[in-house]
Amino acid sequence: MSFSTSLVILKHKEFRWFVFARFFLTLAIQMQFSTIYLQVYYEYTKEELMLGLIGLTEALPFIITSFYSGYLADIINRRKILLTGCVALFLGSLFLFGLSSSYFDAFKDAGIVALFIVVFVFGIIRSFLAVSTTPFMSQIVPRELYTQSATWNSTAWHIGSILGPVIAGLLYGYNHSFHADWCYAITCVLFLFAILFYALIQSKPMPAKNKDESFIQSMMVGVKFVFQNKLVLSALSLDLFAVLFGGAVALIPAFTDKILHLGPEAYGLLRTAPAIGAVLMAFYLTLKTPAKYAGMSLLFGVAAFGLFTIFFALCTNYWLAFLMLLCTGAFDNISVVIRHSILQLSTPDAMRGRVAAVNSIFIGSSNEIGAFESGVAARLLGLVPSIIFGGAMTILVVLGVNKLNPALKNLDLTKLE
Repeated sequence: MSFSTSLVILKHKEFRWFVFARFFLTLAIQMQFSTIYLQVYYEYTKEELMLGLIGLTEALPFIITSFYSGYLADIINRRKILLTGCVALFLGSLFLFGLSSSYFDAFKDAGIVALFIVVFVFGIIRSFLAVSTTPFMSQIVPRELYTQSATWNSTAWHIGSILGPVIAGLLYGYNHSFHADWCYAITCVLFLFAILFYALIQSKPMPAKNKDESFIQSMMVGVKFVFQNKLVLSALSLDLFAVLFGGAVALIPAFTDKILHLGPEAYGLLRTAPAIGAVLMAFYLTLKTPAKYAGMSLLFGVAAFGLFTIFFALCTNYWLAFLMLLCTGAFDNISVVIRHSILQLSTPDAMRGRVAAVNSIFIGSSNEIGAFESGVAARLLGLVPSIIFGGAMTILVVLGVNKLNPALKNLDLTKLE
């Protein structure tokens, strides 16, 4: 595939608006959460387990509400869900600004409890965003461009993930002082940009639905679809356990402090290294799509992710650690693009919200539960051994999935288009 061919999808005006909205939303979310992690670690605890508890606090409401949000995403206009979610995130960021600003001393006493409450509410909001984003994208672009749309969607997400932690780390640790209020003020503006670009996209008609289905029956359709489709289930399982055990990113504040002996201003670039690697890989995938050899690429990508996680744990040099994290992001993005392509190509439009809900529980919550697992493992095993353990378990999962579904290695996405 030539570079000009990979740009064909950007001729679709509404998809361009979608990519911009995705970028600004991701940038705002990554800045906001990076700032919360830095506040909890540097201002309140300096404890790895508390970093893990942030992930668990978001994951629990996310999991609890995902099935219902997926059900709604198949019966309610997905654009409205995305706009409502962005507005709610803007209001939450406005509250965080007040909480951290010296101009609003009344909020100061709320402290760490208020931060965790915001994270909990954000978990609920994110469950609605997660199940609506990919289904809405599928309504914007033609089927033959699904693989390209997955790549550009991933690119927008990862570029936002690169800039968010860097900006948060630099602003927060500027001149060795804490400036969380600056970070939250910027995220408020970024959320407004996301709202604007989603608003530029026209509403899309919802697919026909069986009105006789109850909520439980409707959701069981999505669950059965995933568990009866070995291809979809294998792809989701790989990503689930890779992210669950390879959650070293959550421990970066502690790793920066205790292993590299650096301050919060060094956190941002290290935290964003996986996203930089993912973007570099995304640009490569726009030129050389993994569609034909998707199965082998998927298995190799997840195994390499685990291997470079282990290498990261052994680093004592900042730039070497940065390079190892960059490689984890690059190889992880291979599985992200392939998984999104499988879901888009395999899922009927009327079921996209419910299948996205199952995907969100598998993948979306695994980031946060993985952060909790990393925090607990760090408490029990120690910081470096816990990261090594996670990388090793990821490689074992690849071997296990390959054993249980040997046909996966022969997956060719071009036959699904």
